[in-house]
Amino acid sequence: MSEIKALVLTEAEGKVTARVDRVAESALPPGEVTVAVEYSTLNYKDGLILNGLGRLVRKYPHVPGVDFAGTVAASDTPAWNRGDKVILTGWRVGEVQWGGYAEKARVKASQLVKLPDRLTTRRAMAIGTAGFTSMLSVMALEDHGLKPDQGEVLVTGAAGGVGSVATAILAKLGYSVTASTGRREQHDYLRGLGAKAFLDRAELAKPVARPLDSERWAGAIDTVGSTTLAMLLTQLKYGASVAACGLAGGNDLPASVVPFLLRGVNLLGIDSVMCPAERRKAAWTRLARDLPLEKLDALTEIVPLGGVVELSKKILKGGIRGRVVVDLGA
Repeated sequence: MSEIKALVLTEAEGKVTARVDRVAESALPPGEVTVAVEYSTLNYKDGLILNGLGRLVRKYPHVPGVDFAGTVAASDTPAWNRGDKVILTGWRVGEVQWGGYAEKARVKASQLVKLPDRLTTRRAMAIGTAGFTSMLSVMALEDHGLKPDQGEVLVTGAAGGVGSVATAILAKLGYSVTASTGRREQHDYLRGLGAKAFLDRAELAKPVARPLDSERWAGAIDTVGSTTLAMLLTQLKYGASVAACGLAGGNDLPASVVPFLLRGVNLLGIDSVMCPAERRKAAWTRLARDLPLEKLDALTEIVPLGGVVELSKKILKGGIRGRVVVDLGA
């Protein structure tokens, strides 16, 4: 019986334990396409899953990993052929079914995206769900009229995965990016990605004292939520938008409707998990074109499969800079 290497989660008395093990390939979930996984990545959601938080996984043993990139090893559909290079992000893979922290994964054909010509599988996972979410956020802001000549664009949680890629994309597109972070030691790193100015996250984390503040931001990408997003809404320029794509600071929103009523601002929700296929393809095409790949390489750390467990604790505490790629061949 063929076996594959995988990171396996087990649960006993409410405690989740992770270990690298061998599992039968026949245990992979049903699906039309089997992919030989070359790289996966570490996202905030992976951190929650690896540490048994958020009740995202209901059935154990489980193989996590919400993203992967690799080569089609077998296909029961003409949509994909053996040897095709593919990407998967989201679709609740790694949550409700086994995911990318294994040498092989089996999924539905409709869940895969063709690897763009300019990207390698490693770089695709340096992007991962975090970078994909960044691109969806930029596209949403553009769809609502944002242009580079309109003023400062704020990125919160800028040193994290989503924030780092968002900063690099926006700067490449000609936007003036202000990076919000609580880690002053990351200013040089963010400046290298294209940030023009910095804002301490504590300035945005204060409770909102008045429904409208001075107009400052032409647009924003928020990975934090809670009071940070509420404060942002009070500071948007007339008609400006914020793309909300994270909740690192909490899932509440202690805000007022006044910015919507008196300034016509827009709160744009960004979902990368169930994003429709055509939007996915458009976002990956844009990522291959608009993300400076040399900057992507500079913000990426590569680790073996066993190294992801310890890093999963750090990502939950905001201790990861940039992106982590998991090398299944290491």
